[in-house]
Amino acid sequence: MSPDGAECMNLFSFLLRLCALAAAFVAAPSLWAATAYEAELPDEVHSAKNLCDFAPCKDVFPGATSFSERKGQPPYVEAYADDNGKQRLLGYVMLSTDITDTPAYSGKPVVTLIGMDIKGRFVGVKVLKHSEPILLLGIPESALTKFNDQYVGKFAGDKIEIGRSRPDEDVIGLDAISGATVTVIAQNQVMMSSGAAIARQTGILAPTIRAQAKFTDTRRQLDWAALADEGAVQRLAVMPEQVGLARGSSPFIELWFGYLNQPDIGRSLLGESGWSNLMAQLKPGEHALFVIRTQGAESFKGSGFVRGGIYDRVQVRQGMDAFTFRDLDYINLYGLEAAGAPRFTESAIFIVRSAAFSGAYPWKLSLLGNRVDRATGARSFANFDAQYWLPAWALDGGRPALEKPQAAWVKIWKARALEIGLFAALLAAVAVVYAQRDRLTRRATRKNKWPVNVFKYSAWLASIGFVGFGLMAQPSITQVLTWFHSLLFHWTWELFLSDPFIFLFWFFIMVTAFVWGRGLFCGWLCPFGSLSELLYKVGGAIGLKRFQRSLPRVWHDRLKWVKYGVFFGLFGVSMFSMAWAEMLAEVEPFKTTFLVGWFQRSWPYTLFAAGILGLSIFVERPFCKYLCPLGASLAMPSTFRWFGLRRKIECNSCKACAVGCGAQAIDADGRIDHRECLHCLDCMILYTDTHVCPPLAKERKLREREGLPLTPIGRDGYYIPIHPVPAERAAPQA
Repeated sequence: MSPDGAECMNLFSFLLRLCALAAAFVAAPSLWAATAYEAELPDEVHSAKNLCDFAPCKDVFPGATSFSERKGQPPYVEAYADDNGKQRLLGYVMLSTDITDTPAYSGKPVVTLIGMDIKGRFVGVKVLKHSEPILLLGIPESALTKFNDQYVGKFAGDKIEIGRSRPDEDVIGLDAISGATVTVIAQNQVMMSSGAAIARQTGILAPTIRAQAKFTDTRRQLDWAALADEGAVQRLAVMPEQVGLARGSSPFIELWFGYLNQPDIGRSLLGESGWSNLMAQLKPGEHALFVIRTQGAESFKGSGFVRGGIYDRVQVRQGMDAFTFRDLDYINLYGLEAAGAPRFTESAIFIVRSAAFSGAYPWKLSLLGNRVDRATGARSFANFDAQYWLPAWALDGGRPALEKPQAAWVKIWKARALEIGLFAALLAAVAVVYAQRDRLTRRATRKNKWPVNVFKYSAWLASIGFVGFGLMAQPSITQVLTWFHSLLFHWTWELFLSDPFIFLFWFFIMVTAFVWGRGLFCGWLCPFGSLSELLYKVGGAIGLKRFQRSLPRVWHDRLKWVKYGVFFGLFGVSMFSMAWAEMLAEVEPFKTTFLVGWFQRSWPYTLFAAGILGLSIFVERPFCKYLCPLGASLAMPSTFRWFGLRRKIECNSCKACAVGCGAQAIDADGRIDHRECLHCLDCMILYTDTHVCPPLAKERKLREREGLPLTPIGRDGYYIPIHPVPAERAAPQA
């Protein structure tokens, strides 16, 4: 090895050890600190009657001296004060996962204990468990505590949203956690839906009064297939992987259900006499629903049902109202008369006795249960539901018009429309410019690269300033892992749409990775990669060029595989524990640089990020080339790109481009490895430079010597011939 190579290796080895040491310190604090991240909660928290024996209810309801057992459906606990020997009701304590399993960014719910007084105002909030990676090693958990404190004193029936208040619309705004937008949006939904559900159940909020349905009666006799096709009966299927079991082809449980008050549907399912007898048992304003289980061994009635109790496994939801069933709301269903009806192993007719329910409007059947985390074995609340709405023909006058509330992600997109437009325009502009790379590089030379660099440097500055520090939209390997697990277990479009910049960025990344390879993102638009490259360029410009080195080819070819090892290591760990995978993902210094801030984290984080960026001054993009698991995950689809960079036949033996390739993506045989290529386009500039490209320089000198015209360079990288050129000189793509 040459002296320069040895010096470079020593420098690189020292700084790599420094970064590894910093990484070890980075991971350590999270192991020492007692946090709510993946905290081990006893199973009794989710199932015991005495919730407050296993959860710190006094922490969320100051002044309470005793608590009742779980009551109602969804369940809650009453909080009491000792008033001269008598118990005085102060309010209610609820566990969020007893009411909703709204997932946060990790795909798992934030288990939250909530206190609410008898007037419906929140008095305390405590997170018992969460799985948010950004709150593990990025933003401190105290930020989530501070966010939750904003609810104290607010009414459960208020319109509370993330962002600024809008008094004209009666909207109360809450300050978000910078860098954890999706988490706080999900938490807001948890708080408001939990508070409203218990407030309605306890009479604090009045139930919604809905206009009752008027039915048509055509005397039609429908078979099962027709009922299913027209939506008169609906299916609710829960697959094994949704409850934490191994993926299977058969449902864990399959239910069919429908509304029986409608004459045509009721007669078709129960027969004329059966339907007439049922309707005779109902009082005005009461509604009959049927449920059957066709697959699975799990009972929808619940094995723990006792006389006088409630059926705690099924529930009907309409809007914000929830309807549960007691033993007196149950009627035996012995069979279905509709031709082709499936065989069933369990059945029931449930009666809804509330003026708040109406058959004219859509409602959901919810199956309540538990989901087991396959990595930790921990149980959490799960709510599986399917929507039902009578067909338009079944209602006199058709379905009523609904004012559908805007989804939370829609409000976010509207509130940040200008920034989203600018970000989308940046992505589109970079893609358009890069698509014109042949034209750009033909106008540049090795001595004058500005026709290309003016666009590339502009993209770097925009990605660092606007995308990285401004929007904090730095993609991360944690998103790859989270999305993969979401696809396997609980995919929710709304969850990923809640962060419009990351959503658009990933759409752009995946499209361009398959079209051109990962280099357009990694080389032009990755905020951290752009910052790293800019530091290298600035270092060279201020006189440090003589200290800048590239690793010898033999070491580069070995070390470039490290990032793949890091990626597959993280991926493998995530299959057993997402908590550990998210912890180890701190190998990415992105949070410190863009999401949290240099002075908001402890010194190991800062040292690690500073070490990587400091090394970038002397070695071009060391993190991108050797450590980045995100780059490794994008390199694999780059193998199947549709378009590559142009090459000449002579490129197979010429090393001119390889010498100047900062990414060291061109091998000794002139082949470009698009998994490593960062699309700097320097090789494309040389491709048509008649003074630098050896075959072009040779032909130029020959033409000058023989007095032949110096015709322009063609698309294939050769001089446009005066006479036809053999077909074998056609330029292939790498």
